Amino acid sequence: MARVIVSFKLERRWSGPMKRCLRHVFVSLAVATAMLFVALSSARTSLADDVDAALRQIITDQMEAFQSDNAAAAFAFAAPAIKERFQKPDIFMKMVRQGYRPVYRPKSVSFGQFKQTSHGPTQEVFVIGPDGKSWLALYTFEEQPDGSWRISGCYLTEDEAQAI
Repeated sequence: MARVIVSFKLERRWSGPMKRCLRHVFVSLAVATAMLFVALSSARTSLADDVDAALRQIITDQMEAFQSDNAAAAFAFAAPAIKERFQKPDIFMKMVRQGYRPVYRPKSVSFGQFKQTSHGPTQEVFVIGPDGKSWLALYTFEEQPDGSWRISGCYLTEDEAQAI
């Protein structure tokens, strides 16, 4: 029996309509990928803006509670660890009056930079205290199981840059 060898030459190039179709598919995929990236970036930015606005409102509301000496309202913005440490609104308010006077009775308040950190969100707050000194209050926050936010700390330092 004779052997028949058949060879095929494979065409490595696409021709005509098939080439245009593939180009259209690749361009469409690239555009869709770019649009998805922009949408996700925008959603992340929007979410960060929403969180930033919510945290600023919490700080503002707590400072208003301090101004009106409403210990229960001010204490309500504290994270569980702070509530556990101070136990009662009056004890918490006494600590704020003694150690956080610039936040307790500010002459002026302006918000600085909002940052997401590995420990959660932080918000800079520039405060002019009752004595006229400039302070930086760095607030930290903790998200609660129900999705709400509570203040987990306030680190107060004299703001040398603002004082100049």
